[in-house]
Amino acid sequence: MTDVVGRRLRGADLAASAGISVQQVRNYVDLGVLPPVRRTPSGYRVFTDEHVRALTVARHLAEGHGWTRTREMMAAVHRGDPAAALASLDAGHAELDRERADIRRVLDAFATVLAGPAVAPTRRRDVRIGEVAALIGVRTSQLRVWETRGLLRPTRQPVTGYRVYDEAEVRAAQVVALLRRGSYPFDIVQAVLDELRSTGSPQRVRAELARREQELQRRSLHRLRGSAALYAYLADRGLT
Repeated sequence: MTDVVGRRLRGADLAASAGISVQQVRNYVDLGVLPPVRRTPSGYRVFTDEHVRALTVARHLAEGHGWTRTREMMAAVHRGDPAAALASLDAGHAELDRERADIRRVLDAFATVLAGPAVAPTRRRDVRIGEVAALIGVRTSQLRVWETRGLLRPTRQPVTGYRVYDEAEVRAAQVVALLRRGSYPFDIVQAVLDELRSTGSPQRVRAELARREQELQRRSLHRLRGSAALYAYLADRGLT
């Protein structure tokens, strides 16, 4: 470990340099976010440039990885366990990879929906399950399965109890049928339907997903910056 002493700082000095409270500084020491501190004979904590450096690294990490994972990584470093810190770091990058893959899969699913055929208009506002099945080319039993999974939400006629589908649910049934024929898993089908129900338009959904993709890229860059800061900190402490 590098012996970084430099200036002797009070907790108030360190707190002021980072724009946080003295109590937060103490909490960071207790949680392992900052290295252990020495105390003067009278019991005052002594902070050094090493703590300034650790706090800077922690803030960079938190911008990309969040404070929960940052606490895990910094505490692992300060107890001399770089493997645990790197495992937590890798888990964070893997989460972004999965999120990016999910967005792409949903975008691909929407491309399938937009390229699919339109449903023939119905003569009545609400139609029964047999008519919906005929319209989209599936069995009524399949529609019931999709309803059980929560993908479809038909209402029931008060007297007869028959299932009836309004225009939105007929469209939802078509989307489910189209995506299942394309072998999309149920979680992607559910995600597509949820987005459609919240925005009402495939084009708006695609725009929203594109916005999320841009946000993901921004988070990825922040995470990369934090990872680079961690690497430099490990190197400074002789842990690479």
